[in-house]
Amino acid sequence: MIQIYHNSRCTKSRECLAFLEESGQEYEVVKYLEEVPTFDELKAIIQKLNIKPIALVRRKEKIWIENFKDKTMSDDEVIKAMILNPILIERPIVINGARAVIARPLEKVSQII
Repeated sequence: MIQIYHNSRCTKSRECLAFLEESGQEYEVVKYLEEVPTFDELKAIIQKLNIKPIALVRRKEKIWIENFKDKTMSDDEVIKAMILNPILIERPIVINGARAVIARPLEKVSQII
């Protein structure tokens, strides 16, 4: 089943959710700010996205700028920072089986559904 890692306060995330609703596909909403992924779950998502962990970080967030911006961090440390501060996770993320995209722009979702 398709999953969307969703933040209801985010316009892009709400647009993606509406796109999935209109697609007629079954999907599950993961409110990742409330249901924070585990280290292994986030690592698996990053592998499906085929990116480095830093590419999933919202680097303009105040938390990142104040606490992590100028630090040299390993991939695992970046993942841990996102788990401790899930607002740092870029959104929306759409997962379908072994494939995933960060739905920015929204058209990327069409590649995997």
